[in-house]
Amino acid sequence: MEPNVTVDLLVLNDQLAALRTNADMFFLLIMACLIFFMQAGFAFLEAGSVRSKNTTNILLKNLLDVCLGAVVYWAFGYAFAFGSESNSFIGYRYFFFESMPADNYSHWFFHFVFAATAATIVSGAMAERTDFMAYLIYSCVITGFVYPVVTHWAWDGSGWLANGPDGIAYQDFAGSGVVHMVGGTAALFGAAILGPRIGRFDANGKPKPIEGHTVPNVALGGFILFFGFFAFNGGSQASISAEGDGVIVATAIVNTILSGSAGALVAMVIRRAGFGTGHWSFLTAVNGGLTGMVAICAGCNAVAAWGAIIIGIISGFTYLVWSWLVLKCKVDDPLDAVAVHLGGGLWGVISVPLLSYESGILTKWDLDSAKLLGWNLAGAGAIFGWSGLISLILFGVMRCIGILRVSEEIEIKGLDIYKHGEPAYPLSAYGHGWSVDVEKSGKHVNGNAFTNGGFDGVLPVQVFHVSNTNEQANHANDANGEKKQPQSSPSADGNTENTQM
Repeated sequence: MEPNVTVDLLVLNDQLAALRTNADMFFLLIMACLIFFMQAGFAFLEAGSVRSKNTTNILLKNLLDVCLGAVVYWAFGYAFAFGSESNSFIGYRYFFFESMPADNYSHWFFHFVFAATAATIVSGAMAERTDFMAYLIYSCVITGFVYPVVTHWAWDGSGWLANGPDGIAYQDFAGSGVVHMVGGTAALFGAAILGPRIGRFDANGKPKPIEGHTVPNVALGGFILFFGFFAFNGGSQASISAEGDGVIVATAIVNTILSGSAGALVAMVIRRAGFGTGHWSFLTAVNGGLTGMVAICAGCNAVAAWGAIIIGIISGFTYLVWSWLVLKCKVDDPLDAVAVHLGGGLWGVISVPLLSYESGILTKWDLDSAKLLGWNLAGAGAIFGWSGLISLILFGVMRCIGILRVSEEIEIKGLDIYKHGEPAYPLSAYGHGWSVDVEKSGKHVNGNAFTNGGFDGVLPVQVFHVSNTNEQANHANDANGEKKQPQSSPSADGNTENTQM
């Protein structure tokens, strides 16, 4: 009887181990799918922040951050980051999944969506004037090389940042430095080398606003990104079956919303108090919230709720200061991506060794906590130096050979039609089929008021087109000795009424 019991226990133990492995894989995949949805958030946010003539262009770039990124990360990005054979600087196994066990697929997918996020940050900062071929090149380099190398340093067991002096390790749970500083640094160098959009600064260097074309899109994108950050940070635990995993995941998610909320409120209030327009700015609140969520990535598992609030409060200040500083340096960043991701990411890396409830300076005040701060600062410096150097070479070479920026004519007219042949808002798709006659006297054509006289759903350009067409028809009739008769057109209540030209 005892041998059978032993065998049953061994089988049960094996089944339990398999269940735990499957549960962890499932958890990682579900979290990765939620993070993948952040690409939709970036698409809405970026599309709403640019002018309508460049909407299709920025949407395609967001799509290709995924499609191009998946192929590149499969080919060599994952091998550089987590190859089974490696040194302290880079991995060099698993190219094209060679010899990679299927057990790693969930891990690959999770880190692929992180890599796509890093590339997407850059496209926003360089929006509305970057040549499409240049985008394809830099997206491949960031997703396949720049980001994976940093990932290896910090998150692979053999990376040099993960194996610091005296047994200390770089602390960055969900990527304030590894993801957001990489993307933010590349965005800074790219936007600076690319140069500002035409009309962004006047002859004296004073900034002039260039507004995005739809705040509702920005709002929808912001909410999607807020939602995605819960998985971005909570999923970084990478398992759910071990004791304490659930608590860590819950802590990370709760800290994420607390830090993001504090960042949004503080940034909005400061802007209202006079640091800028003096209004209750929705766009400022969104970016302040995103900065708070970026900053909490590094320590979302390690700080108490009060620590998350502090991180969020300082993030609100951080966003506004970085946004002002970038503009002061005459760097044109349509999305404020540098302020949100580089500024927020740097503060996040610094905040962990300060506020961690187990090893932070404010809670422990000992030599080990000081070493952790020093090592995190070294990590932040290395990430900025590596990302900045590669970006400087990459964008500098493309500028020198003339493929970085579109021509002045294309930039002024817009990228959508010339580059893609697909305007985001084709005029032919607007209006309705009701016949209208328009008096050219301007009685009904005054600014944007097209709701009187039966003009609901008609664009200004269509109204003037109808007016000019009718005028030409009248001239033709007069030339033929004919007199135009009154026509019937539908009134606002659906009945017909006579209109006299």
